[in-house]
Amino acid sequence: MKWMKLAVVFASVTAFGRAYAFHDGGVAYCDGCHTMHNSSGNKAMAKKGTSTQFQGLNYLLQGSDDSSTCLNCHAAADAQGAPSGYHIMTYPAPTGASGLGPVERTPGGDFAWLTMSFTPAPLYGRTGNGSVVAPERHGHNIVAADYGLVADATLTSAPGGTFKATDLSCASCHDPHSRARVVDSAGTVATSAFGKQVLPIGSSGSYGAVPTTSEAVGVYRLLGSATYTQMSVPGMTAFASNPPVAVAPATYNRTESTTDTRVAYGTGMSEWCANCHVSIHNDNVNAANTALIHPSGSAALLSATANDLAGNANGTTIAAIYNAYKSSGDLTGAQATSYTSLVPYEEGIKDLATLASHAVNDGSITTGPSTGKENVMCLSCHRAHASGWSSMTRWNNKAEFLTLAGVYPGIDATDPEAKGGQYNLGMTQAQVTAAMYDRPATKFAYAQRSLCNKCHAKD
Repeated sequence: MKWMKLAVVFASVTAFGRAYAFHDGGVAYCDGCHTMHNSSGNKAMAKKGTSTQFQGLNYLLQGSDDSSTCLNCHAAADAQGAPSGYHIMTYPAPTGASGLGPVERTPGGDFAWLTMSFTPAPLYGRTGNGSVVAPERHGHNIVAADYGLVADATLTSAPGGTFKATDLSCASCHDPHSRARVVDSAGTVATSAFGKQVLPIGSSGSYGAVPTTSEAVGVYRLLGSATYTQMSVPGMTAFASNPPVAVAPATYNRTESTTDTRVAYGTGMSEWCANCHVSIHNDNVNAANTALIHPSGSAALLSATANDLAGNANGTTIAAIYNAYKSSGDLTGAQATSYTSLVPYEEGIKDLATLASHAVNDGSITTGPSTGKENVMCLSCHRAHASGWSSMTRWNNKAEFLTLAGVYPGIDATDPEAKGGQYNLGMTQAQVTAAMYDRPATKFAYAQRSLCNKCHAKD
C-alpha cells in the first residue's frame, strides 16, 4: 500500500511538473521556518546583534525577520541565464555597475532590483523627466535584514492605505500558515476556524489542481484571505477580500526570449490588492480626483468602448485594440495571436479547469480577449514583487521609447540615441534586456513607444 501511495504521489507531481513541495498549498513542516531550541546543526540561530545568548529570534524564526526567513529558501545565487524554480531574489544581487541584471524571471519579479542603483548619462543636455530611479522605487520594499532589504523611506505607508512601510514583509501578502483553501472547481475559498469543519488541504492551488470531495487545494500563492492579519504586526487591519482565482504554469521562472509565461488570471486580483491599497482603483472619485487613478478590477472590462480613439460614440473597444496592436504603428494583429505577458489581463472567470488550460509557457495559447468578460487588473501594468522599472511596472514608463533604431537602449549601445540616459535610465543593454525578460528588441517596432498603447494605441 505504501508503494502504491508513493506511485500516486509521484504521478501527481509529474502531471503538474512540480519538483518542489515544501508548502503543498498550506502550512509547511514547522522546522522549515522555525527552530524549537534556537539551534540548527548544533549552531545558534541568533544573528549577531539581534538577540542575546539563549534568547531566540522573534517567533523562533530561522531568519532575523519574517522576510529573511522566507528568503532563506527563496533567494539564491543562480547563474546568469539560469533562473531556477521558486527563487524570487538573486542573492548576492548584482550591482548596477556590473552591467548584469538580476537572474530570476518569475512573473512577480526579482527583489534584487531593489538593491541596484544606476546613473543615467545625459543626451542633448538632459536625462529626461526624473529618469534617475532610486532602488526603492523598483518594487515592494519588504524588510529583510539578512538580505539587505530595508523599508521604503519615501512611501512610508501603502499608497491609498495606511499599512506602514516598516512592517512590510512577505507575510504581509502571503500567509505562511495558510489555512485558507479552495473547496470547489469555481474557486470558492473557505478557512478553517474553531467550531468549523472544512476539507483538508491536499496540494497547491497555484497550478490548476481541482479540489475533490475529500481534499481541498490551497489558495493561489498562499495569499492572505479575507480576515487575514499578520501576527508580527499588532493592530493590522484585517483583509476584506479573498485571494484571486488564478493558475500559473508549473514552470514559471524562465526566460521569455522565445515564448511567454502565461499566468491565467481569472478574477479578483485588484480587489485583493485593495486590502492594503484601499483607495486606489475603486469607484469613488473625490473633488481632487485622487481616488480613481486608473480603471482596474472586475468592472474595468476590456469590452468598454474607447471613444477617445475613434472620436465617436461607436468607438473601438479596448479588447479590439489589444487584439489589433502588434507594435508602434502596426495595428494588423489578430485575436488568435495577440496575447503578451507584458500586458496580461483577467479573464473574468472562476473555472479552474479552463484557467489551467490557458496557463502555459510553450506558446501554445496566444489568444487575446474574446468573451467580453476580460478586465484590467493591477498586474496588467505592475509586477507583484519588483521590476527593472519605476513603480515596478512591466515596461519602462519613464521614457518615450522602449527601443531605438531596432535595439534596446543602454549606456553601452552603439546607437547614439540609445545611449541617452532618458531612455536607458543608466542601465546597460543587458540589464534592459533582463528587465524585459530577455525578449529580443526585434519583437517590437524599430522605435517602440510605451506599452500603454497595447490598450490605448496612441502611437
